Amino acid sequence: MEDFIDSLDSKQAQKLVWTLKIIKELDFVPKQYFKKIDSTKEIWEIRVGQQIRLLCFWDNENLIILTNGFIKKTMKIPKRELETAKKRMLDYIERKKI
Repeated sequence: MEDFIDSLDSKQAQKLVWTLKIIKELDFVPKQYFKKIDSTKEIWEIRVGQQIRLLCFWDNENLIILTNGFIKKTMKIPKRELETAKKRMLDYIERKKI
């Protein structure tokens, strides 16, 4: 995730920080910024502008774990990105048990 964030230009990074701040501070976040991915049970999408996407999941009701980010080029989220998010979520859950 850090590599993806580092790859953004300064304007994109500012939008990303602003969007994450909105998600953190608002009790109800509009779907244009944060929504559950319908095809999954637990993966959510953070929308930054028109193309930047971060995938994540909830650890508890107050903690969101970011799994991966990408530049969206098509209407659908690439399967590879969803699989990466699911794999990282399962890995996180396993490590948390230790």
